[in-house]
Amino acid sequence: MDLIPSFTVDHTQIVPGIFESRVDVVGDEYVTTFDVRLKRPNAEPSIDPAAMHTMEHIVATYLRNHPTWKNELIYWGPMGCLTGFYIIVKGRPAARDMYPIILEAFEHMSAFEGEVPGATPQNCGKYLMHDLPMAKWEAQRYVEYLKSADKSLIFEYPKAERLTLDDGQEFFDS
Repeated sequence: MDLIPSFTVDHTQIVPGIFESRVDVVGDEYVTTFDVRLKRPNAEPSIDPAAMHTMEHIVATYLRNHPTWKNELIYWGPMGCLTGFYIIVKGRPAARDMYPIILEAFEHMSAFEGEVPGATPQNCGKYLMHDLPMAKWEAQRYVEYLKSADKSLIFEYPKAERLTLDDGQEFFDS
């Protein structure tokens, strides 16, 4: 089987940021998936599952109620590796265009007080698995990073060169 596009990115070179992961055409419309990366893969610990779950609930609720983005949002959810999230939106915005709403959503997350939205047995399949203090800490860390990061590095995946081995197998080297 062919590797899916997100697996062909050199994860040893990814830094936290907001990256265009893929663009699809559905009917006559574009749909863009962004990699909202909070952690360096394989270089720092993943986000705790309970904190990730809390961030998923709070940020998804925030985005789905945002006056501008609620009608553009298709999906917000965690990566299986727990190093970030995927956001899927209508259209073809650039990664830089996503920066303000991602920053705003994580600022909201870092300051959130109260009950986690949808964290009840009726609304959630694992309602007891939440960690608001850790989610807020991770969100604040990401906000500080986004504000101070070199903007030339956080909107494009690192460039990797495709190499072919003698046996025809391909791999990427950056």
